Amino acid sequence: MKRLRLLWIPIVLTVIVIACVWWQSHRQHQTSTSPEDAAIATQLKDVSVIARGRYLATAGDCVSCHTAQGGKPYAGGRLLPTPFGNIPAPNITPNPDTGIGRWNFADFWRALHDGVGRDGEPLYPAFSYTSFTKVTRDDALAMFAYLQTVPPVRQPNAVSGLRFPYNVRATLKTWRAIYFKPGVYQPDPSKSASWNRGAYLVTGLGHCNECHAARDAWGGVNSNAVLSGGQIPMQDWYAPDLSSQAHGGLRDWSKQDIVDALKTGQSSKGAAFGPMADVVSSSTQHLDDDDLQAIAEYLQSLPARPEPAPPPASFDSKSLADRGSHIYADRCADCHGKDGEGVPGVYPPLNRNVSVVEPTGINASRMVLLGGFPAVTNGNSRPYSMPPYAQQLSDADVSAVVTYIRQAWSNHAPAVQERDIVTYRHTPID
Repeated sequence: MKRLRLLWIPIVLTVIVIACVWWQSHRQHQTSTSPEDAAIATQLKDVSVIARGRYLATAGDCVSCHTAQGGKPYAGGRLLPTPFGNIPAPNITPNPDTGIGRWNFADFWRALHDGVGRDGEPLYPAFSYTSFTKVTRDDALAMFAYLQTVPPVRQPNAVSGLRFPYNVRATLKTWRAIYFKPGVYQPDPSKSASWNRGAYLVTGLGHCNECHAARDAWGGVNSNAVLSGGQIPMQDWYAPDLSSQAHGGLRDWSKQDIVDALKTGQSSKGAAFGPMADVVSSSTQHLDDDDLQAIAEYLQSLPARPEPAPPPASFDSKSLADRGSHIYADRCADCHGKDGEGVPGVYPPLNRNVSVVEPTGINASRMVLLGGFPAVTNGNSRPYSMPPYAQQLSDADVSAVVTYIRQAWSNHAPAVQERDIVTYRHTPID
């Protein structure tokens, strides 16, 4: 029997060698550089195509993920936190050795549309190809043309911090089978051209659903929960529901409120803080008015949401809110007003503010703890800041004042408990 087992060793080794040779051959085939099609090569040098690509890359906010803090634009290096480990965004400047300088358009299209890298490997969905697959081929070509013109930066890509078994790319086959359906956006003939443009930008290039929808334990988004709000993994911010209909996160928002928020970072209903402030600063403020109107039109067509179930009565929050009312009067009322209506264009309202009454209480808690600035935009170049109170208020104090704000005036959101504030206080700032 032992001798029989020994006879199998050369057979197994031969199979392994053949497999390795095949894989290397397959990999070399995948990465071989083929000449760009002449028609495509001409388009890639067209200044009008490049200009459109710059606009589209801005609409997709590509620079935010592909630029490290203090780094060169598009040179990568920013760590994207996930529950499975950190994933560094790659260098997408046209450097031939560390960027995409050796790519042709077919490589770029396959990454954007199919979520497959130049080496033929499936890409991790921290790169939002689940949304970018909706981008048209012409728009993808324009974006690639623009990226070929940005200054090349020699900056090697960092090593992935994914833990086992998530660092085994073969596991993505199952994930993709469940959560990824490739396909360019198909216009709805029953809707207006403006509505279709808004739907294309929101669901495709803007990849809004990647943050504004809840994810399950495997990092997938329920296709039935489009733009219905969700906690951003590992960041402790809540991206609100974007429906303006009954029980939606933007209920009572007008079309102009949505446009104002995307253009200037402020509207009569609130201001953009946290991750959304970055999106407004680097992306949406630069969109033309027609596209902003189209986005607003699409968002206003989102359906009404089910009435939320009342929160469990785990404890009586009245005494907590009463305590918070005194802290609010002492620390907050001078800016946000006794009635929570704020000062238009200066201090955002807290009454009926979507970031205040979102389901978890994370946003209001982190703002009280950490403070921050709204988006800096051309229309609001010197926004008033929110001071941090982490050093001045205890966890119990923050719990009390946030609970009061979430239950005062027209607000009817659940209380935030002290144990939650302990968690939010120690969440790293991205």
